[in-house]
Amino acid sequence: MLNTTTPRLFIAATRQNDGKTTMSLGLLGMLQRRYPRVGYIKPVGQRLVAVDNLRIDEDSVLMAQVFPLNCPLEATNPIAVVADFTRKYLQGADNTTLVKRIRNAFDRVAWEKDFVLCEGSGHAGVGSVFDLSNARIAKILQTKVVMVAQGGIGKPIDEVAMNQALFEREGVEIIGVILNKVLPEKLHDVADFASRGLKRKGLELLGVIPHHRLLSSPTMSLIREELGAESLNDCPRVHDLIGDIVLGAMGVQNAGRFFKRGVLLITPGDREDILLAAAAAGAATGPAPRLAGIVLTGDLRPGDSVLGLIRGLDFPVLLAKPDSYEVASRVHDLTVKTRASDKEKIILIRDLIAQHVDLDKMLRAL
Repeated sequence: MLNTTTPRLFIAATRQNDGKTTMSLGLLGMLQRRYPRVGYIKPVGQRLVAVDNLRIDEDSVLMAQVFPLNCPLEATNPIAVVADFTRKYLQGADNTTLVKRIRNAFDRVAWEKDFVLCEGSGHAGVGSVFDLSNARIAKILQTKVVMVAQGGIGKPIDEVAMNQALFEREGVEIIGVILNKVLPEKLHDVADFASRGLKRKGLELLGVIPHHRLLSSPTMSLIREELGAESLNDCPRVHDLIGDIVLGAMGVQNAGRFFKRGVLLITPGDREDILLAAAAAGAATGPAPRLAGIVLTGDLRPGDSVLGLIRGLDFPVLLAKPDSYEVASRVHDLTVKTRASDKEKIILIRDLIAQHVDLDKMLRAL
């Protein structure tokens, strides 16, 4: 029998990368101020990482690293969608077994907890191919839903209405909507008109979160992982946030004006003149780093003398196989996920959610 007594809430979104994980991080922080023991579960995970011979969704790993969940990690992500999961299911897997696994995991997560936060995966229909859409899972767990949508007025309301239809078909109630990544100068207008539009759909606006550039800024560690790049020096600043990205295709006399704090410089590995200039600029400013890092491209390894200089730099230098254009494109298109090492981001997320989300209204609706 499913635990039906522990209060719970399901965080869904109108599409991928709308900010469910950001919202879950902030809400867990707020909930832990209200409830002594809070649990977390992501029933279906698709972005998997290896932990102790297990394949676990990276969001479950993040929450377990940031919060004292006091629960086996595998219970927080009972369904891990590995490469051949969908094919095997369509060839004859038993949905009853998957449903039972989700229910058992929820019961374990909810054991001796005062509240459980459930995080969905993508929009309401994600998972339908194996009969476990977000709407269906919310039904299985007998939980109400908060929708997260990207900022604006018309587009997010249209998207919420489309997702609302699927939840309603499953008999699941959406208690409200949170708009994320709203331009700060439009915060008041969006809150006013989006609230009016949502009320016409029978929905409450529970919060409007301003866009903050820091939350979409990658780190050198993330870029190294994305590119499969080699570290050419042992620098602890791999978790510093990148503010701007510059393609070092200019002459060295013009490159110097880009040697600033927070800048990632992408340049071919044979541009030793730019490397030497960056090193000289960093040395001239003392202990404060002038760059977030450098990515050398084209798999062009500098000579031994320059490599020796790189090892002494106080910012990370990576060597990547793709050319500069491909590296710049992949960095630009990178989906930035919060990591437990992103201490500054996590503090900001907690503050933003606490300031801009009406938790009392949310809990009253439950």
